[in-house]
Amino acid sequence: MSILARDLNRMLNPAQLMRDAGMEPDAWQADVLNSDARRMLLLCSRQSGKSTTCAALAVNQAIYDPGLVLLIAPAQRQSSELFRKVNEVYRALPDVPRIVQESAMRLELANGSRIIALPGTEGTIRGYSGAKTVIVDEASRVDNALFAAVRPMLATTQGRFVALTTPYGKRGWFYEAWEHGQGWERTMVTAADCPRIDPVWLEEERALIGDWQFRQEYGCEFVDTDEQFFASELIEAALTSEVTPLWS
Repeated sequence: MSILARDLNRMLNPAQLMRDAGMEPDAWQADVLNSDARRMLLLCSRQSGKSTTCAALAVNQAIYDPGLVLLIAPAQRQSSELFRKVNEVYRALPDVPRIVQESAMRLELANGSRIIALPGTEGTIRGYSGAKTVIVDEASRVDNALFAAVRPMLATTQGRFVALTTPYGKRGWFYEAWEHGQGWERTMVTAADCPRIDPVWLEEERALIGDWQFRQEYGCEFVDTDEQFFASELIEAALTSEVTPLWS
């Protein structure tokens, strides 16, 4: 296949990029990669392939729509791990733009694209603007202030915002966006949906870590935190807008 034909194939079917890197995508991975949604929530089990999917998405963006791609996570170790997967995907592809500058957290390409990994603090990311794609890993553990700081980066580009995570209780912006937000494309992938995870191993894991943590990490359930005295449903049932507040 010629370079032109290969590029056209990837542009029309971005999941092909993952195949060209030597990885056959699951059906849900292909759907995410081929989606044209601007705002995406990925609620996925551990070891389901969500980081690899977003790495392929970042590389596809950098090659075929040059610009700034930001990888954000609550801690530098997490953003570095996502960046490592981006590097693996990029270097497995034939006939891609030349790398002109690189470091442990940054990749610059000859076509003008930059892929930068950052730890998720509001002060760290405020200097960036005009992003084509922002990918937030462990998004349920990213605080609301960071989410508010990220959104203006996409104002002038109409860029893509992708948040991937396992649940972390019934709290935070990701939970609210998943349960009540408008304009999001939602994808849920439990461990049972992943063909690479052995069901026997899953049952052993449930016995080892307990049902509460298993439901969160592998079942993608928003369960109440283990230190919570009252269930979220009881707290919500106790709230009402019918009582006039004593002061404004």
